[in-house]
Amino acid sequence: MTVTEGSSQPPMSWRYCGNQLKLWRTQAGVSREELAKEANYEYESIKSMEQGRRKPTLRVLEVADQMFGARGLLVAAQEYLKPEKFLSYAQDYMRYEAEAIVLCSYETSSSRGSCKLERRRGALLGAHCPPLDDETIEARALARLDRQALLEKPTRAFNFVIEEAALRNCLADAESHKRQVLHLLDVGQRRNVTLQVMPAGRPHPGLNGPFVLLETPDHEHLVYEEGQETGVLYADRNKVSVVTQRHAMILRQALSPEESARFIRNLAEEL
Repeated sequence: MTVTEGSSQPPMSWRYCGNQLKLWRTQAGVSREELAKEANYEYESIKSMEQGRRKPTLRVLEVADQMFGARGLLVAAQEYLKPEKFLSYAQDYMRYEAEAIVLCSYETSSSRGSCKLERRRGALLGAHCPPLDDETIEARALARLDRQALLEKPTRAFNFVIEEAALRNCLADAESHKRQVLHLLDVGQRRNVTLQVMPAGRPHPGLNGPFVLLETPDHEHLVYEEGQETGVLYADRNKVSVVTQRHAMILRQALSPEESARFIRNLAEEL
């Protein structure tokens, strides 16, 4: 398997639909200014849609369909412009995550999507920059909720190591934060889940950033690393070996599952 890497460029559906919008407009002999005026949009907005940098809106598609005589062909694109559930660069990882028989993750600032409660997910999505539209926030929130179902499969093993800072990072109101902490305690009690806390102040090889180790049903080992605007999924044996060694050392330095449960319980009592 080769490395898969992506950036947060606009979805292919935006670019394809924008190109179709431009082709139909050019064929009809209509200028961008005329389309913008008829649809009550700025010229730059129409330009961005045609270049695939902005999602074509239903209003623009309806007006363009009428002006260009597309007979519903442009409006039909709306079905394919629904927001993606996951960022473009995370698509490959999500497919492997859904099938993995073993998943081990190390997190520095926030618990993984499968461990988040709704209010915490909403707070993270609401803080996205640039801001997301309501439709995208709803789609991604539902997708993260669906990921929790992975924990319900007892034949799959999960190990989560979470930094103390992530546990103390209150992203919503105090009551919601306490529910999130107690939720993690419940998650850690499942027989197919191991949850460990990395106390603050302990130097370890995970401080360079979070990662996920996956084992597929075919027993292929993969690593996923994600940054601000990119994600990398790879199966290079040397790289996977390095991350596996780091993960083993992190496990040795983190609190045991029993100690972690007591730590989380005491934290909940403080909140």
